[in-house]
Amino acid sequence: MDSARVSDPLDLTFAALADPTRRAMLARLASGEATVNELAEPFALSQPAISKHLKVLERAGLISRSRAAQTRPCRLEAARLQDVAQWVAPYRALWEDSFDRLDAFLQSTSKPIPKGKRHVRKP
Repeated sequence: MDSARVSDPLDLTFAALADPTRRAMLARLASGEATVNELAEPFALSQPAISKHLKVLERAGLISRSRAAQTRPCRLEAARLQDVAQWVAPYRALWEDSFDRLDAFLQSTSKPIPKGKRHVRKP
């Protein structure tokens, strides 16, 4: 999917989140504002590649950039992540229900080991 042609905000957000580099940038921004150079530091990417990632995040509404003297600090815009959380919420209930059923099944099929019968494997 070409993210340049995507217009739905949720589609833009998921397209931006699809890349591990962008997810790592968001994780860094979750701890506070950062400059472009600070965000680029852990990656072996060119400055144009970093700029492209930041533009995708900005177009998706996940970050904002301001100008402070010579730097352009970036900050996380958590509201867009809230939209993702709301979209995922109904599915979360489904998988939690599946885990609850699995847990109940495992509890019903497992037999407790009497204390005197437990043994530890020796290497």
